[in-house]
Amino acid sequence: MFYGQPEGTGFESLDPRFNSCVIGHVRVERLWTGARWSEGPAWFAAGRYLVWSDIPNNRMLRFDECSGQVSTFRSPSNYSNGNTVDRQGRLVSCEHGARRVTRTEHDGSISVIADNHTGKRLNSPNDVIVKSDGSIWFTDPFYGIVVDYEGGKAPMEQKGCYVYRVDGNTGELTVVADDFDKPNGLAFSPDEKFLYIADTGISHAANGPKHIRRLEVNGATLGKSKVFADCTAGLFDGFRFDADGRLWTSAGDGVHCYDPDGTLLGKVLIPELVSNICFGGEKLNRLFICGTTSLYSVYLGVNGVKTY
Repeated sequence: MFYGQPEGTGFESLDPRFNSCVIGHVRVERLWTGARWSEGPAWFAAGRYLVWSDIPNNRMLRFDECSGQVSTFRSPSNYSNGNTVDRQGRLVSCEHGARRVTRTEHDGSISVIADNHTGKRLNSPNDVIVKSDGSIWFTDPFYGIVVDYEGGKAPMEQKGCYVYRVDGNTGELTVVADDFDKPNGLAFSPDEKFLYIADTGISHAANGPKHIRRLEVNGATLGKSKVFADCTAGLFDGFRFDADGRLWTSAGDGVHCYDPDGTLLGKVLIPELVSNICFGGEKLNRLFICGTTSLYSVYLGVNGVKTY
């Protein structure tokens, strides 16, 4: 069901370079509402539908672009959070409840990609991406085990909150970054030379980080790191790149767009906290936005990175 343009939405240009990213007469649409905490949108090009998580309600939802209808994709979902689609068109999900990363195969069966490191359970995998070589990279903060809301309250078994890589050929799980407080959203630059990772440590420490870092990618390892941007409204969470290298990220007042040089170019204003975004639609020029309770979208003058 189409809910129209809600109050409090629109564009805010902070740099002239943002003007070419938006279309003057286009408005933000609220496509659906009724979630408790929307997260992890993933676009399935072959079926023209979007899957996303409603974490506290322990379900995954499905938006059909052709009909505009929303239905339940999976319930229960093991309190799924971040989702992505691999190069073979399969769903890859982070599950807070089962403390694991899984892949939904073409026949509907579920394969476990990772659920432990050095024999100890993961914390609560949060967000996940797949590199062109088939490797799977994910973050593992403790948000799904700290309270009984987005998973199940339980003790941490790992010594910290790490970023992991799963080899696409061997399935070997390795830690690629151990110096984050609460690693959260992550995405590769279009050329995959850099990995960008959000750190939302301020969620549990007044002086904690609230930024996105850029790390050099050296094959299966990460190199030099620098802060790319500090959040000016709430926290960064999930984010994606457009084909020209601009970073579009969730924030407390909507979606922030950053130039590759780190300049905040402008915002897509949303009247609730935004957790995550992804590009979709036939031409990957439709930005899908997970607000706290609602699913939004807006057509842009840019296109997302094609990964299929």
